[in-house]
Amino acid sequence: MDEDEDAVLALLDDEYARAILAHLTTEPMSVDELCTACEMSDATAYRRLNRLQEVDLVTEKQEIDPDGHHYKRYAATVEAVTIAFADGAYEVEVTRSRTDPADRFTDLFEGLS
Repeated sequence: MDEDEDAVLALLDDEYARAILAHLTTEPMSVDELCTACEMSDATAYRRLNRLQEVDLVTEKQEIDPDGHHYKRYAATVEAVTIAFADGAYEVEVTRSRTDPADRFTDLFEGLS
């Protein structure tokens, strides 16, 4: 069991982190949108997002609104978390989504052959 696996399990034990991940699997969202959807404060959302980014379960992208202001939108990078128990130990496996366009193109190309 490594430190990242412990961090993933600790985050999944947190109701706010789970709510954020659940909402971000539908579409990228700003902090304001997450706060409304998950009924949490800005400070709570930012703390959880920072922790989720540290273990690579969430990514951020800078957006520009029509008024020229900058803001961040967050997206989940995780599809599944599996915990396996065997031989007196457990293992955590994180399946990440393929969001990079180059990765999606490679997957498409490999599927053609």
